[in-house]
Amino acid sequence: MRLVWYETAWDDYLYWQSQGKKMLRKLNKLITDVRRHPDTGLGKPERLKGDLAGCYSRRIDQEHRLVYRVNGDTIEILQCRGHYAD
Repeated sequence: MRLVWYETAWDDYLYWQSQGKKMLRKLNKLITDVRRHPDTGLGKPERLKGDLAGCYSRRIDQEHRLVYRVNGDTIEILQCRGHYAD
């Protein structure tokens, strides 16, 4: 599956690159798992509702979530820092 990053999500990813390697490794592991199993797997995938209907969320840690949408063979990363629209 192909990855497409929203601009703010890419900024989030660059932020994690400047922080400790632990969070970046966890995020990369989640992204790899999303590519294999978009709606199941690591990070307790949760289908979102409301404004984010059609998207999924996975826990990076207690505070931060990976939010993405699957569109055909493309995974759109909406955010990877904060909790939903924070």
